[in-house]
Amino acid sequence: MPPSNTPLAGTVYALLAALGFSLKAIFVKLAYAWYAVDAITLLALRMLFALPFFLALAWHAQSGSARLTAGDWLRVGWLGLTGYYLASVLDFWGLAHISAGLERLILFTYPTLVVVIGAWLGRRRIARREGVALALCYAGIALAFASDLRLASDRGALLLGSALVFGSAVAYALYLLASGRTIARLGTRRTAAYAMLVSTGLVLLHFLAAQPVSDLRQPASIYGLALAMAVFSTVLPSVLLAEAIKRSGAGRVALIGSAGPIITIYLGVVALGEPATAVQLAGAALVLGGVFLVSRPARAAPA
Repeated sequence: MPPSNTPLAGTVYALLAALGFSLKAIFVKLAYAWYAVDAITLLALRMLFALPFFLALAWHAQSGSARLTAGDWLRVGWLGLTGYYLASVLDFWGLAHISAGLERLILFTYPTLVVVIGAWLGRRRIARREGVALALCYAGIALAFASDLRLASDRGALLLGSALVFGSAVAYALYLLASGRTIARLGTRRTAAYAMLVSTGLVLLHFLAAQPVSDLRQPASIYGLALAMAVFSTVLPSVLLAEAIKRSGAGRVALIGSAGPIITIYLGVVALGEPATAVQLAGAALVLGGVFLVSRPARAAPA
């Protein structure tokens, strides 16, 4: 392992974070395959197992910090609603219907959605390079979707799952667009910790409104997967990502994170037996090309 304060360490941390985030879809698909657990119960278990870590992070982040104003709480509430509640619920629902590889590709369009929504809200035209990036991303999604559609036994389920995961990407893009002001005021760790606590409360309220508490009684295998999601696909990658950005910068980390969809496709083949066709891989290459293009800083000014 390289020294912890070097750019090389940042690259290693970024790769480990990408692996952790990629494992989430695999854990969810395994849970659905092993036992008839529903999305909300599985998500509630994940958040319950992660809750002690969120509380510790919030306690550590607030030391010596000013109290949150009513406006701060409203902004944190919005971040918890969009980035960690809606995005997670829609994603878990969608994974019940589509492959892990297609899910990761659709989710990975969020940088282009940030561009589109940001341009719409700011009433500005989309730049030429951004337009090319959008075309590449959605051509790639179309290829991957066509590959899965050809192999699907239930095309209606594939359409529904894809729409739900795309909704998750939209929710995450809304979170990113709204996070800048709050992070600047409260700091990254404090914002993330409080938003995660809000989302945990929303997930648990959703669970209690929809299902009996007895549904939390699940086989040990489901508890194991939920715990693995909480530790290896939620807490650890979030910490590793922050450390990677500190050492290597957000731009480099974003490019390294582009390995995520490829990692998920590979893990889907190995762990889940999902097919990986040449058309799907070509679609993945187009999506990664589009994300690279839209994430790369412009020569004259930041993109």
